[in-house]
Amino acid sequence: MKTVDIFEQYFEADCVYNGRARHAASVKLTATSDAGSITYEASVSFFPHDTPEDFGISYDAFAAETLYSGKGRRSKKREAELDASKFDHFAALAESLNGKIYFDKPLIEARRS
Repeated sequence: MKTVDIFEQYFEADCVYNGRARHAASVKLTATSDAGSITYEASVSFFPHDTPEDFGISYDAFAAETLYSGKGRRSKKREAELDASKFDHFAALAESLNGKIYFDKPLIEARRS
């Protein structure tokens, strides 16, 4: 099994989860290939970020959604389509946790594979 985060970035955010305020979110678009199958997943994880240096990720405020799963391998065309709509998926996942991500306030540059 091979897993690669094809997109990852941290943003300012607001969420209260398990009674704890979260001020940032990690978003990822992940591809997993295994035995002739490929799966793409979008995920959001809110974390405290109490200080500018605090990047300790907590995984209790986490949501994920499978965007595609099927036979085949990584596809540039499919990844371009997923890349174009990734922020809509991230926003919906954040909303499912009663949180909001400020995509206009990145904490780190986007990482792409």
